[in-house]
Amino acid sequence: MILIEHILGNAKKDPAWKQKLQGANIDVLVLDQREAQKSRCRRTSVGGLDLGISLDRNVVLADGDVLMWDEPTRHAVVVQLNLRDVMVIDLRELKQQPLDVLIKTSFELGHALGNQHWKAVTKNNEVYIPLTVETKMMDSVMRTHGFEHLPYAFISGATVLPNLTPSEARLLFGGAEETATHVHVASPQDKLEAAALQIKGQYLHDPHSHSHDNGLTFHSHDAKH
Repeated sequence: MILIEHILGNAKKDPAWKQKLQGANIDVLVLDQREAQKSRCRRTSVGGLDLGISLDRNVVLADGDVLMWDEPTRHAVVVQLNLRDVMVIDLRELKQQPLDVLIKTSFELGHALGNQHWKAVTKNNEVYIPLTVETKMMDSVMRTHGFEHLPYAFISGATVLPNLTPSEARLLFGGAEETATHVHVASPQDKLEAAALQIKGQYLHDPHSHSHDNGLTFHSHDAKH
């Protein structure tokens, strides 16, 4: 196993590395969105190298990071991240609206996103939402709730990642793949019944109300949904 403790540079952002890697023998370490959030893991590159990643805490690998470079052979190992796309909602237009409109729209947007169980990060007047359903479904939610006046677009996760802190990146890309996954306290019997129903494509919870937007809004679930 080859131990990787430092990131040497980035093949996409650093001009010096862009030039150095021209014509080089490049091996690729492919990581998915969960693996990219881990500062410690063991993975095999496309070329078959056994790599042990052991980076400083809170260091997040980025697309294009150079992990190895051998000058005599001009051989490099570069990270390729396979991140899901992200819907970006631009909220700057709201700042031009009357205060009551801004509050109402923000409240309704938070309710709509939370009701879909969509994770989101708000930063620099934008909302980032990782795609867990088809884009046409997300388009439909925006139209149905009357948010089509807010500019939004679908972009690659790798484009968004440099704008995020490590904790924001983990929230956006490192969580559960299924948007229906969320945690409630249940008895052992409830868990057994829930497991049986999940096999049948159903989900079981105790009837309850909860919030997905830090207490701004709440909604209820029956026993099955």
